[in-house]
Amino acid sequence: MNTEQSIKPPAIGEVWPGQGGIYGGVRHYPEGLCHIIFATEDVGRHAYGDYGKSVKAVSRTDGRANTEILIARKGKHPAAIAAAAYTDNNHTDFYLPAMGELHHGWQYAPESFSKDCYYISSTQYSAYDAYLMDFEDGWLYGNVKSHERVVRPVRRFLQ
Repeated sequence: MNTEQSIKPPAIGEVWPGQGGIYGGVRHYPEGLCHIIFATEDVGRHAYGDYGKSVKAVSRTDGRANTEILIARKGKHPAAIAAAAYTDNNHTDFYLPAMGELHHGWQYAPESFSKDCYYISSTQYSAYDAYLMDFEDGWLYGNVKSHERVVRPVRRFLQ
């Protein structure tokens, strides 16, 4: 049995010792029900990248899949690169969250995020825009890919 699966999670919104961040609860993913963990800190401001190019990172729910697509574009996506480079408690499986994952954070652990900035998601809106999350009021916006926005890595593992 995976040791991550044998540990009881804390309350949603609390730091999960040894798991690399703040517990966000359970979400459904292609591989099944997973615990979602938001990094305890932001990793700077970075642009989405590839302004004017349409990429296939359009999942609204699976940031890991989006991040893999963006990373494969060889250095053209600074926000995805920064999120994927993040490590905590020896966990190296962080990625740039999809818009739905950021919205989940707003629903269940909004106090863990800054309310005075926009967080970039891995979900492309168009060739020129990517989705952003505003944690002050819960709005999702499509905005210019070349603008630098705050990056908050996330990871997940099977329940």
